[in-house]
Amino acid sequence: MADVGRAITGSFVAQKSDIFVAAGVIVVVMMMIIPLPTVILDVLLSFNLMLALLIILIVLYTKNALEFSVFPTLLLVATVFGLALNVSSTRLILSQGAHFNGRIIRAFASFVVGTKGTEGLVIGLIIFIIIIAVQFVVITKGATRVAEVAARFTLDSLPGKQMAIEAEYNSGALSEEEANRRKNDLQREVDFYGAMDGASKFVSGNVKVGILITAVNLVGGLIVGTTIHGESFQEAISTYISLSIGDGLVTQFPALLISTATGLIVTRAVSDGTFGSDITSQFTRQSRVYWISAAFLFVLAFIPGFPWYVLIPMAGLTGFLAFRLSSRQDAAGAQAKLQEKAEAGKEARPEISPVVPLDPLSLELGYGLIPLVDKDQGAELLDRITRIRRESALDLGLVVPRIRIIDNMRLEPAEYCFKIRGMEVGRGTIRIGYYLAINPGNAREEIEGEKTTDPAFGLAGLWISEEDREAAERAGYTVVDAPSIIATHLTEIIKRHAAEILGRQETQAILDALKNDYPAVVEEVRKALGVGDIQKVLQGLLREQVSIRNMVAILETLADYGPISKDGGFLIEKVRQALGRQICLQYGEDRTLRVLTIDPELEQKLIDSRVETAGGALAALDPATQRAWINALTNSVKRVQEQGHYAIVLCSEAARPLVKSSTEREIPSLVVLSVPEVVPDVRVEGIGEIRIDQERKA
Repeated sequence: MADVGRAITGSFVAQKSDIFVAAGVIVVVMMMIIPLPTVILDVLLSFNLMLALLIILIVLYTKNALEFSVFPTLLLVATVFGLALNVSSTRLILSQGAHFNGRIIRAFASFVVGTKGTEGLVIGLIIFIIIIAVQFVVITKGATRVAEVAARFTLDSLPGKQMAIEAEYNSGALSEEEANRRKNDLQREVDFYGAMDGASKFVSGNVKVGILITAVNLVGGLIVGTTIHGESFQEAISTYISLSIGDGLVTQFPALLISTATGLIVTRAVSDGTFGSDITSQFTRQSRVYWISAAFLFVLAFIPGFPWYVLIPMAGLTGFLAFRLSSRQDAAGAQAKLQEKAEAGKEARPEISPVVPLDPLSLELGYGLIPLVDKDQGAELLDRITRIRRESALDLGLVVPRIRIIDNMRLEPAEYCFKIRGMEVGRGTIRIGYYLAINPGNAREEIEGEKTTDPAFGLAGLWISEEDREAAERAGYTVVDAPSIIATHLTEIIKRHAAEILGRQETQAILDALKNDYPAVVEEVRKALGVGDIQKVLQGLLREQVSIRNMVAILETLADYGPISKDGGFLIEKVRQALGRQICLQYGEDRTLRVLTIDPELEQKLIDSRVETAGGALAALDPATQRAWINALTNSVKRVQEQGHYAIVLCSEAARPLVKSSTEREIPSLVVLSVPEVVPDVRVEGIGEIRIDQERKA
């Protein structure tokens, strides 16, 4: 209820602020048309002063320009508000003349003019002109130019900064959320400086209009005073020059503050702190400059004509500041030396030295392949790697960690390699500017090229030039470019080594993500099994290319069977059976599984030879039987593949893990299913039986 109340209150406050702003804009416009009483004019002039002061203070205490992103719009509103006040005050001054009783304007006029009579008017007019000149020539022009340059350079640097963020994201240095946040901040920065470039023109225009309005007040006041109000020329000059100066100052002083704020906010692009903190840190870095300044002031005090009573105390104060800074720097240096000694002591004790974790997955490139990941040259490989990670999440249910891309000078220029946690799992060589032509088996003619081997699948291929590409495609060859070769190889690496990529931390992340939507399932399975037990089951599935995307079904099965047994092999078989439809449809053609079966006698031998190890169940056949079994299986698989089908072996639940483990080294891609995994609506068609009696006879 408290949260609901706060939400309702926040919504109400937001609505009130919107209504207030809208009403304020309407009032500003109406002020130019409707005459205002002097009391209200004093209130609005005071508010204008306070608003300008608030703006410059907020700018001074802002660490980043984007923290005050409303500034360009506020600049426009404040400018229009000041001009509306100028119009209203001009109307009252011209209509009331000497009877004008606006306290703020008269206070500014008397404060600046100071002395009475012609001397005071002349001094006041000169001071007003100087203030206007400083604002127009120095502050406003400078702020406008800085805003223009900042907008141009920010826009020019946008592509480079975006590419840098993409490179950091693809290399794994940034998370997706952080990369998106930095891209959004970058776009907001460009929009901000673009808006400031235009908004600064309002400041310049405001100064020009202020000068024009003051001139109109002077001339118009003299005309109105002498012709309409019947005042003498001397009296009209005294009245209207004084009021015009006061009116000009009371409207231009806030404009001066806002112009200064404009210059400050666009010149502090490289700041990481507030203006005050930057001044403190940057003015206290070097003590020697204060020693030199103190010495200079002390010498200057003894030159005839200079005020020694001012310079000597100032030299003493500067020297005291230099002494304090020197003491602080000496203490900081001593602390740094102690820290270095402590670090050296730590390095001398290797048993407590930190261990840098290895990257979960990395791609190392020879320097000749750097253009493939260079943003200035397209960096097509980076985009493909991003797509591969996304596709792996969809196909296998495994969110692949960010792949760090590193240039390795120890590799050949055209060589690359993949590593999982620092261990190499794949390597290949690329010829930049050439294409790899692979004969899928039905090419109509042979083509010329440099013989090579496809690094992903080990198929024979040819390096061909750009000119021969079309001819190779017409001849029936599969032609791929360099980024596609690496991307395909990476896809296969991820599929083959998915189980190695999935660690306990990744498993915990999966459970944490599911807990938001399926808390009951996650809590129940965590009561029965540890993270390591769940990880082993998921690794067992990934090892045989079974997607773990349906985590809810996997966890529900583990929750059912986890209390019965924590044996990894047993749990993997039960989860596979729960995912039976998914597995059947993965390998079934037209909802039909064409399978090889095993001779019952041979299958029983496999079951009887079962041996439990720390890594799971293994089939411990005698060497002769094992050799005959592998030969028979290899021949059967070859016949099935020649017919264009998957090599699928169907056996009993007890034999399935033994068949898979006994063939892992010789035929790693063999698909082994158990009878309980086959769902009723998938048809099974036997296309052969594996027997070893023929092999022994042979």
